[in-house]
Amino acid sequence: MENLAVAGVDITSEASRASLSKMLMGLFDHWGLDSEKRLMLLGLSPANRASLSNYKKGAPLPNSTDLLDRAGHLLSIHKSLRILFPHDRHIVYGWVTAANKAFNGKTPLDVMIERKFVGVLMVRAYLDTARGR
Repeated sequence: MENLAVAGVDITSEASRASLSKMLMGLFDHWGLDSEKRLMLLGLSPANRASLSNYKKGAPLPNSTDLLDRAGHLLSIHKSLRILFPHDRHIVYGWVTAANKAFNGKTPLDVMIERKFVGVLMVRAYLDTARGR
């Protein structure tokens, strides 16, 4: 949760967690992800499909360390892409689903789903390095 604290988000606030849920669902829309992939990225079971609908409507994310850490890293991935490609939204939103040599020809999304939380961290670290951080 340190990710979100650094970003200035008060994770104890239900309103902030509701804002995060809408941001994530919007990002997932831009990435073109189906419900199954959204649930996998959030570390949720397939039985939580109703939660996705609630999050899209602005229901707050639960105050769960794992879920909020994932949210922070996923939003950081998006932020890095916006910084790296400030004038090309097509690349920003398509990068996650495009094959990438850095991931042995797999898409960053494949890496994040196959490797779970570690995969999310790998993709974020790759982009942090590309940004020169």
